[in-house]
Amino acid sequence: MKNIIYVLLLSISTATFGQDFTEQDTLRGSITPEREWWDLNYYDLYVEVNPDQKFISGQNTIRYEVLKPNKVLQVDLQPPLKIEKVTQDGKELKVENKGNAHFVQLIKKQIKGDVNEILVHYSGHPKEAVRAPWDGGFSWKKDDNNKDFVATSNQGLGASVWWPNKDHMYDEVDSMLIRIKAPKGLMDVSNGRLRKVDSTTNTYSWFVSNPINNYGVNINIGDYVHFGEKYKGEKGELDMDYYVLRDNLEKAKKQFQDAPKMMKAFEHWFGPYPFYEDSYKLVEVPYLGMEHQSSVTYGNNFQNGYLGKDLSDTGWGLKFDFIIVHESGHEWFANNITYKDIADMWIHESFTAYSENLMLDYYYGKEASADYVIGTRKNIVNDKPIIGPYDVNQEGSKDMYYKGANMLHTIRQLVDDDEKWREVLRGLNKEFYHKTVTTKEIEDYISKKSGIDLSKVFDQYLRTTKIPIMEYTVEGNSLKYRYSEVVQGFKMPLKIQIGSKTQWITPTEKWKTEKFKDEISNLEVDRNFYVTAKKL
Repeated sequence: MKNIIYVLLLSISTATFGQDFTEQDTLRGSITPEREWWDLNYYDLYVEVNPDQKFISGQNTIRYEVLKPNKVLQVDLQPPLKIEKVTQDGKELKVENKGNAHFVQLIKKQIKGDVNEILVHYSGHPKEAVRAPWDGGFSWKKDDNNKDFVATSNQGLGASVWWPNKDHMYDEVDSMLIRIKAPKGLMDVSNGRLRKVDSTTNTYSWFVSNPINNYGVNINIGDYVHFGEKYKGEKGELDMDYYVLRDNLEKAKKQFQDAPKMMKAFEHWFGPYPFYEDSYKLVEVPYLGMEHQSSVTYGNNFQNGYLGKDLSDTGWGLKFDFIIVHESGHEWFANNITYKDIADMWIHESFTAYSENLMLDYYYGKEASADYVIGTRKNIVNDKPIIGPYDVNQEGSKDMYYKGANMLHTIRQLVDDDEKWREVLRGLNKEFYHKTVTTKEIEDYISKKSGIDLSKVFDQYLRTTKIPIMEYTVEGNSLKYRYSEVVQGFKMPLKIQIGSKTQWITPTEKWKTEKFKDEISNLEVDRNFYVTAKKL
């Protein structure tokens, strides 16, 4: 039966999206029968890292609760890494390997409600990142003093590129211990709080007390120095810790002043930082950066903008350090609220791209933030829908960043009440606190809390590549208008300016005619709506 299900999913995905997907895509991207019967509770991950050989070895204890009886458990680990053995209660188990998926044949009877463990031993040369973080894996680098500088990054590719786990986003581990044996003279910084350092073996033990998604788990090894501060936030005192290479300490002390500024703005807009128990960290790495939970990685060369550039070309993008702001924004949208399927990656990236202009809004006002988000429209290509195909580990268009941000900016105009909009954003992080979600859950929540049926707005911007066109003709004081290039039933209200007066209209697919008191000499669509105006 399971093979029939896989084939069916593959055929649906291929027919719908015109792409060829493999059985491996389905094994990686769907909730397989060998995943759904057990609920992940805890990981105890130990990894010894050998940069000289670009080699790792270790083990992972996987603790789980039995939801229903089964005899086969799927563990994911990507070649060239190899599982050496799997045991349960000291007994070695047979493992059937199928590419990245490994099916553990259990001997012990799995009784509903029981909490069991398996221990997975593994080793090998993990995939080396080619262009981290986009093409992830291990980054094996050297710092300016020729000391090893090592880091992991693996969103999309999967955490199983370097450690064995249940590599699907729907089931987050409740807590985990991360123990990393680093080369002598260097330290490891991972997620959560540092519990202890074994000076004999140079093993660093970090504990994460909150649920964490697999791709958020990371290793960062270098000649780090530490500084930090206490931030008085909405839930009390938050530890904010910073780890940078020794030579960059003074630059970091200056540049990382953006971190508490970010925290103040985002707690205002999104609610309390979601991981007070695990602290907040910024960690320097040999690539641009990534949203690893409570261990946000940074490689923006201690400068404002995106590697010194303003992605909006308005000047406002140079008012903040893009990586500190964007990657930290993911603590709310990605790490607190996490997609169940990477097809819904917009939930992470649209809100976090939008967070950039909310940072500007907090410190510089609405016009500055509008300038910025509207300026990023030039980065939109409309190549394919923002939402990707489901169950095959496939994300949608990169437009999820700035098309998604402009969609949210447009919705803010529809809400037309800044405090109510803030309540929606904060409400999302409260309602879905530490949860994995679907697009429908997010869409329904925003519609309900805003009091506006936004279903067609989401359909338009997330599921098509078309941008609404407001077509119109003017004759004296008469305005004739309609929408084109829209999904059926699209009737989003629109703010226009006629002369010096602002007016709301509600175009549909059908022509409407409206008469105004004065002759219409000039008409402009409010720039805050991601809509094109076309005079016929």
